[in-house]
Amino acid sequence: QSKGKKPLFVQLVLDNIWSLYEAVMKRDKEKIEKIVTSLGLKIGARESRHTDPKVHLNAICSQWLPVSDAVLSMVCNKIPSPLEITSERVEKLMCVGARTFDSLPPETQELKSAFMKCSSEGTAPVIVFVSKMFPVDSKALPQNKPR
Repeated sequence: QSKGKKPLFVQLVLDNIWSLYEAVMKRDKEKIEKIVTSLGLKIGARESRHTDPKVHLNAICSQWLPVSDAVLSMVCNKIPSPLEITSERVEKLMCVGARTFDSLPPETQELKSAFMKCSSEGTAPVIVFVSKMFPVDSKALPQNKPR
């Protein structure tokens, strides 16, 4: 960078995105056509003729850099396998509030082994885990309340 060279990420990724964005916003049809053919994309006539350049940009980017594929592959690569869960974590997930695992009914406690096996056999019990998360202001948390 000190010699005026761009970082590799800028050269290989950002410059391409910026040039596409600039070409679409300036409506440079030749440059857009060159980019679309070099990427092997098929943009519909409706999107190309649309008066809003953001529609055209969205059509190109959704084919070139699909977010859904990136998110799914990241989830598959980064989230650990359910088979790697610890028994303490299973007990914590199965208990609600201040209840302990030992206070659960015996039928529920027996589900712990099935939970840890993640079996897809027809005889295995079906376990559904429902979680609801909602944002809470940090000032409302017990450790941040004034005493």
